[in-house]
Amino acid sequence: MISRLSGIVAYRQGMEVVIDCHGVGYAVSVPLSTMDYVPPVGESVTLHTILAVREDALQLFGFSNEAERDAFRLLTSIQGIGGRTALGILSSIALDSLRSAISSGNLISLQRLPGIGKKTAERMVIELRDKIFAIAGTPPETTAMGVTSQVFADAVNALQALGYTRIAAEKAVKQVLSASADASSITSEGLIKAALRQPS
Repeated sequence: MISRLSGIVAYRQGMEVVIDCHGVGYAVSVPLSTMDYVPPVGESVTLHTILAVREDALQLFGFSNEAERDAFRLLTSIQGIGGRTALGILSSIALDSLRSAISSGNLISLQRLPGIGKKTAERMVIELRDKIFAIAGTPPETTAMGVTSQVFADAVNALQALGYTRIAAEKAVKQVLSASADASSITSEGLIKAALRQPS
């Protein structure tokens, strides 16, 4: 099992990265959130990985952090969700939003994810509802920064819709919360407006 790769970025495009580890190039498929984390060609990077073994191929999937890797592992445990579909899901929704949708049984939100139909969405809720919170280390009600996970996720999603990368959106939101004297009273709208005023 290859659980981590550290090396030099030899290639990066779309959702594919090649990492040169002492002269051996490893092709890694990554979600778009991780691609935001991957530096330019020629710089060093470390990815948390999963090696998927199939009858006809070996495929590496890489992630910028262990939480996303754990989420990928949970997603691919669901019948009907393969590696490519799981990458598409993690590329299109923030982890907090995914957790909220699964824990609340929000089938409409889940069915908006790429490759997810009604039956698969139902399986995600039934099979992952009790497991999804274990991967991120914060309780379902609030984040570590004092706001509900839904408020945090709504703000990040709104900033992404306005053109922010996921990492930049999360950074801006966290900067606002860090500077707030009472983060628990902040609404999604107020958080978004304050984040937009943060320097990029």
